[in-house]
Amino acid sequence: MDKNVTIYSTPTCHFCNMTKAFLKEKGIAYTEYNVATDLEKRQEMIEKSGQMGVPVIYVGDELIVGFDKERLVSTLGITE
Repeated sequence: MDKNVTIYSTPTCHFCNMTKAFLKEKGIAYTEYNVATDLEKRQEMIEKSGQMGVPVIYVGDELIVGFDKERLVSTLGITE
């Protein structure tokens, strides 16, 4: 699996933490940006996705908003 996974999140976001736990459980590496403290990345997230809520997840060029387990499984080509 060569798709880059990027997560824009905040430390107190329940769905962000669920997403990260799921990816860790499946052995999927990801890059995380804490948009609570990184204002530049927060602005980048809003500009790229049009979203102000988190998590905003990119798998390659595909945008996933929120913890959508089915879409993550499908997009990453993994088993649930």
